Amino acid sequence: MGIGKEFQEFAVKGNMVDMAVGIIIGGAFGKIVASLVADIFMPPIGLLLGGVNFTDLGYTLKAATVDAAGAEVPAITVNYGSFIQTSLDFLIVAIAVFMVVKGINKLRREQNVEEKAAE
Repeated sequence: MGIGKEFQEFAVKGNMVDMAVGIIIGGAFGKIVASLVADIFMPPIGLLLGGVNFTDLGYTLKAATVDAAGAEVPAITVNYGSFIQTSLDFLIVAIAVFMVVKGINKLRREQNVEEKAAE
């Protein structure tokens, strides 16, 4: 079977549309989780840690300077606060996906039990 024919079967079956919908919903879900972490979870955690804003946490490798032409050269920093926030985003998404997959697997097991009982 040629690649063109395989692709046509793939697209006609609706798999392509399902995948596109999944990607779009996943992107929107990612934005919701990022907002949840940044706007809901991190402020209280920062408050508990003494009023820390995680997006401002970083280590300066080289301070900002002004070059000979008078233009400001920005500081070079390692922004570990943003990394912490992104890691929490990932953790929440991973937990949510795990819970969805766990629920789907439970439904499939129940369906298999019902099918075996019917036989």
